[in-house]
Formats: sequence, C-alpha cells, structure tokens
Amino acid sequence: QVQLVESGGGLVQAGGSLRLSCVASGRTFGNYGMGWFRQAPGKEREFVAAVNWSGRNTAHADNVRGRFTISREVAKVAAELQMNSLKPEDTAVYYCAAAKNIVTATKEEEYDYWGQGTQVTVSS
Repeated sequence: QVQLVESGGGLVQAGGSLRLSCVASGRTFGNYGMGWFRQAPGKEREFVAAVNWSGRNTAHADNVRGRFTISREVAKVAAELQMNSLKPEDTAVYYCAAAKNIVTATKEEEYDYWGQGTQVTVSS
C-alpha cells in the first residue's frame, strides 16, 4: 500500500500563488506516474495535471495550462503543483494521486492511490 499526503493548501487572494506538495509513504518501490485532481463544491472531480515516472512528460488541463506546473523528483513517489495567477474558480479540494507503472495518466480510473486532499480557497 502507498499512502499519499498533500500539503500547501490555504487561502489566497486572486492573482496569488500557492505550491502544493504530495509525499508518499509505505510500499513506494517501483515507478509511479503522479497526478493532481480537484473537486469544487457541487462539481465532479476533475483532472488538473499529471507527470510520468521520469518527470519528462507532463500534461495539464486546458483551464490551468500556463498558470499551473506539475513537477516531481525522479524515482520518488512525490509531486508538486505550482499554482500561479490563481482565480476564484480554482477554489477546490486538491487531491494527489499515484498510478503504478503508468505514464502520464489523465483519467481518475488510471490511478491506484489517492491522498485525502488539501483545500485551496481563492478569494476575489
């Protein structure tokens, strides 16, 4: 089993920045793709960004591309999400996920492990 813990969420004004971190514990050997998803109140969880196991390939949702950047350290089950130019519509609970032996995964069903989430609130 792999346990994921997110940190770095909080309250920020529109236009501000936050950096989310995700670290894993447990049986972390092997290659994992990492991803970030988010869920706003009353909405379904949606894909935000993903990175493959080597960190060389990334994917970002259209509504965050150019503002958010996912990164990771090679060979570690960990990832970060740098969020700049935040907007009120970015307010959500952000979840980290890990997909064993998967490249850049953009769908929820491709992920094996999930964190508990961290709240990001952007005020206008």
